[in-house]
Amino acid sequence: MRASRLLSVLLLLQNRGRMTAEELAEELEVSVRTVYRDIESLSAAGVPVYAERGRAGGYRLLDGYRTRLTGLTGEEAQSLPLAGLPDAAAELGLGTVLTAAQLKLYAALPDELRGRAGKVAERFVLDVPGWFGGIESLPHLAEVAQTVWDSRRVSVRYRRWDNSETNRLLEPLGLILKAGNWYLAAHCDGATRTYRVSRILSLEPGAAFERPAGFDLAAYWREWSEQFERRMYPRVAVVRLSPLGRELVPFYLGAVGARALRECRAVPDEDGWLRVELPVEPGAPALGELLRFGPELQVLEPADLRDRVAAAVGRMGAFYG
Repeated sequence: MRASRLLSVLLLLQNRGRMTAEELAEELEVSVRTVYRDIESLSAAGVPVYAERGRAGGYRLLDGYRTRLTGLTGEEAQSLPLAGLPDAAAELGLGTVLTAAQLKLYAALPDELRGRAGKVAERFVLDVPGWFGGIESLPHLAEVAQTVWDSRRVSVRYRRWDNSETNRLLEPLGLILKAGNWYLAAHCDGATRTYRVSRILSLEPGAAFERPAGFDLAAYWREWSEQFERRMYPRVAVVRLSPLGRELVPFYLGAVGARALRECRAVPDEDGWLRVELPVEPGAPALGELLRFGPELQVLEPADLRDRVAAAVGRMGAFYG
C-alpha cells in the first residue's frame, strides 16, 4: 500500500510539476504528516525531489527527471473504462484506483500529448445524472460490483415497484449506469432480467458460476431499453404543436418525445403549428404530460384522450373564471 502511494506521489509531481504538501495530502486522502514522511522516503531512495520555500513554494522534481515505473495493476486496468466517470468509479469503490491508473497513463505520455490530454480535462466535464433527479441510496453497489467481477451468484432481498419484497438468487452479468441510476443485468429463473440496484435491501454472495459465452451487455441493454419504452408508452397521441410547444418537447417528454419530433416528416402549417405523433403513457400520466404544454399543444387523437384533456381544461377554466 505504501509503495503504491509513494509511486502516486512521484507521478503526481511528474505530471503536475510543483505541488504543496496540502495538495498532495488532499489528492491522496492522507495526512500532511504522511506526505512529509513519503517525501523523505523518496529522497532517501535517490529520487531528486526538493522543496521550494515561499508563498508559491511546494515540492517538485529536478528538471528533466522522469520515471518509467508506470505499469498498471489489474484493478487499475479494470477501472479504465470508467475514466470519464469519476463519480461512478467512486460509487463502485474504484475512485482511488482510477486516479492511480490515470496518473500512470499521463506519466507514460510524451510531453506534448500529456499537455493536450490535460487541456481536455480542464475544458470538458461529463456530468451524467439529470437535473433535480436526487441521489439514490446505494449501500450495496460496491458489493454487487464485486459479484459481477468475480462471477459469483448472489442471494438478494429485493423491493419491487409496488413496495413488496421478494428473495432472488441472481447470476450477475453486468452493471449499467443510466441517467444517474444503477441497474444490474442478471440471470434468474432461466431468463436475463434487469434489477435496480437501489432496491436491493440485502445480499449474500454465493458460489461461482460460469458466465454465458458471448453475452453482450451493451446489446442486451439496448434491447431491454427498447422493450421498456414500448411498455411505458403503449399509446400514440396525434397532436398539433406550436413553435414554442416544439421547443418544450425535450423538457416535458424527454428523449422519447424528442425522437418523435426528429422523426416527424410533416411540415408546419402557415401559422407554424406542426402535426406530430407522440408516444404517451396510459391513463392519468398521459393527461398530466399533455396538460403541461398549456395552449402550446392541441390533442387531435385518440378521441377519448382529447375528451379527457378538454374536460380537464374546462374544470381549470372554471377555477379561474
